[in-house]
Amino acid sequence: MSKKKEVSTVTAVVNVETNVAKALGRPSNPDSARQKKITDRETKRAAGELKRGRPSVAGSKRQATLAVRAEKVANGGTLSKGRPVNVNSKRQQALAAKTVIV
Repeated sequence: MSKKKEVSTVTAVVNVETNVAKALGRPSNPDSARQKKITDRETKRAAGELKRGRPSVAGSKRQATLAVRAEKVANGGTLSKGRPVNVNSKRQQALAAKTVIV
């Protein structure tokens, strides 16, 4: 007779508790004016129709300069950085006098 090893299998039972998350605070009323504004804003945002910020004025000087810059970029031109230098200003005249010392 051969002796066989007895293998015992142990099954572990894990107790899993499910936690139901409760909503904090009082429930919202979907018919209230505030909730209607919020849902309207969310639907406009999803559709891309939500207007944000101050609207631009079409005939303003700023819009004209932006249009000129956009046209330069579209035509492959280069844009200068920073504020333009006034060569006739007192400071520029003084700087020019310092650099021309012979």
